Parts: sequence; structure tokens; C-alpha cells
Amino acid sequence: MDVTVRGWSAWAPGLATPLAWMAWVQRPATPEGTGQPELGAMAPMMRRRMTRIGRMALQAAWECQRDDVGMPLVFASRYGDVGRSLALLDELARDTTVSPTGFSLSVHNAIAAMYSIARRDRSNAVCVAAGGATAAAGVVEAASLLADGAPEVLLVCYDEALPTDYAEFRDEPPCAWAWAWRVARPGPGDRRLSLRAGAIDSHEEMPATLPASLEVMRFFLAGKGPLVQHVDGRRWEWRHA
Repeated sequence: MDVTVRGWSAWAPGLATPLAWMAWVQRPATPEGTGQPELGAMAPMMRRRMTRIGRMALQAAWECQRDDVGMPLVFASRYGDVGRSLALLDELARDTTVSPTGFSLSVHNAIAAMYSIARRDRSNAVCVAAGGATAAAGVVEAASLLADGAPEVLLVCYDEALPTDYAEFRDEPPCAWAWAWRVARPGPGDRRLSLRAGAIDSHEEMPATLPASLEVMRFFLAGKGPLVQHVDGRRWEWRHA
């Protein structure tokens, strides 16, 4: 499938501007730090409910979509707000009262829901999680919405490091980041982003230096490729066309 990206935004610790991201592409490394975006576009009462991963995702989404409304949304995250979920499990294990608000904000679509509520936007919103292929799944979902007639789709990808209690399950470099694309059907003269899936044709190991979805953003900003990713027995190939 081919799409075009009409705009983008991203946020990670130490990478808060487009210029910083373009410099990062020249020497990509896992973002480090504990900072979080201000998310000044969201009302303070709602903003206080958001953890860092939610703030990152919504900062990227808001900067990319700006004041436009009526655009379908695809939020793609491998783990979602897993830190909040782990905290709820800890409360259950200690036989203490679980916060209803904490539970409602721990579900995988909560960040997208908060974005829709804050903007008073009733547009279609879809949330996906597909392991290392989460960014690819997000693009597939966005392309499907475009095929159904949407002029543009906002795709938001985001994740952060698994909590220490889940460290043994980490299979990607741990870091926090979020990015957003305005995805559309390509027209004459548009720069195309091509995604193809197939069976893995070799057993060559592909060591990860970045989380898979963050590597997709690096590939996009670099403007050259291809990028080949092997995930769960599938081969995903990204190309600029």
C-alpha cells in the first residue's frame, strides 16, 4: 500500500522541536531523560490526569492536527499506559481500593478518548497494538480509513519503557517517545511512503538499536531506505517512492 504524509510532529525527552528531530536523524539514539511536554493546549483539569506517555502522545497529536476537526484518528501503541495498569494490579494485590478513575484511564483507548473529549471532536477513533509491528498496523488501519473515503487520517504512535517489574519481557531498547503523521492518499507529484508485508525469506538476525516504531520515524525523516523489519514471522518493508 502507498500513502503520503502531509505533516508530522514528534516529542521525546530532549527532542521537542522539528530541528532537534532532524539533527537526531543524523545520529539516532534512544531518547533519554525524565522530562515531559507541557501539553498547554489541554485544559489543566484534564491535563493533570495524564501520565507522561499520555502527554507525549497528545502533544504530538495536537501539534500535528492543530485546529482541524473531523479527521479520523488511529492511536497505535504496543503497551499503552502500562505503568498505570501495573499500579492498579499492585493495588489489587495489596487488597486496597482501586481508583475508578485510574481504571478508566488505564484501558488502551483511554489516551485517544481523552484527546477526543478535550477537543470536543466526535470523529472516528481506532486504537491498535501489534507488538513490534505496531507502526505498520497503524498505517494499515489508516490506509483502510482512506480507502473508505476519509481525506486524511491522523496516526499517532507512542510508547515508553516497560516498568522494571516487566523488564524480563523487554525485547527493544527502553525509551519514551511519540510521533504523529497526517496520512492521506497520494496524488500526482506527492512523495509516497510504501509498505509491503510478506514472509521472511531469510533467518538473518536484525539487532534492534531503536524500538521498531521509533525506527519507522527515523526512516521517514531520513528520506531514504528501505527499512526492513522482521516481526513475528512477517517481513515488513518500508520504502520511499
